[in-house]
Amino acid sequence: MITLNTKLVGLLGYPLTFTFSPTMHNSTFEHLGLDNFYLPIEVGKEGLEDVLKGIRRMNFIGCNVTKPNKVRVLRYLDEIDELASKIGAVNTVKIEDGKLIGYNTDGYGYVESLKTIIGEVTGKKFVLLGSGGAGRAIAFTLASEGAEKILIFDKATECGEKVATEINAGVKHCAEYISLSESNLKKAIEESDVIINATGAGMIPNIDVTPLDKCLFKPGMIASDITYNPMKTRFLKEAEEMGCVTHNGVGMLIHQGAKAFEIWTGIKAPVEHMSKTVTEIIESLNAK
Repeated sequence: MITLNTKLVGLLGYPLTFTFSPTMHNSTFEHLGLDNFYLPIEVGKEGLEDVLKGIRRMNFIGCNVTKPNKVRVLRYLDEIDELASKIGAVNTVKIEDGKLIGYNTDGYGYVESLKTIIGEVTGKKFVLLGSGGAGRAIAFTLASEGAEKILIFDKATECGEKVATEINAGVKHCAEYISLSESNLKKAIEESDVIINATGAGMIPNIDVTPLDKCLFKPGMIASDITYNPMKTRFLKEAEEMGCVTHNGVGMLIHQGAKAFEIWTGIKAPVEHMSKTVTEIIESLNAK
């Protein structure tokens, strides 16, 4: 039950049909006996300012921000964390003494999850497909963690070039934008340890879409997709067929959520419980 004492957290984005975050966070609040409640608030760019003005005055301790608001939200914040400022996107806001403080936990969540597969990022070479909001956060975080090389491919040339330039200038000189062609992709993949699909291709409802021909996968490399619904995209299925080690977006969801939880509450997140909750959600969906 929500009372006058309940601390609220929101998720600001549109559409929110496929999000697992409310269930994951509310289960975690209940698990720890916290009088908190997480609710989805469908809002696009046009209504974002009004919603933020409202929650600033209400019993909210923070919010998550998702598509299409991760960049637009910057203009309405009072403070921005240093890494989030470099990334140029925010997915987590803490409300403290009436101030809106922005963070980005997407890159952190992804890298923490990937480390369970590759160990340390230092010295590894990456191919990144897609340099939009999540891809940008991942690239900046990989660079800050010591990646040797990040080769960026994106149909939007200006976007890809911008990410590479800003990483090289502001974090570490390790990023390069490469024009998208099969020959360029093949060469980049051959010299890399990990290929990351951050394009969104393969997400529900477009599950038959993949960003590259399966013949380009290098056997033994890690193929990673930030999508978590479905858990195994066409990209990952075909990578597995070609002898790759696969990694999906479930861990990113959990770890970015855990970091956001800690920002809002100051309490260490029960990652194991959050993981169990997400697994149960996915199993229930697959059973339908």
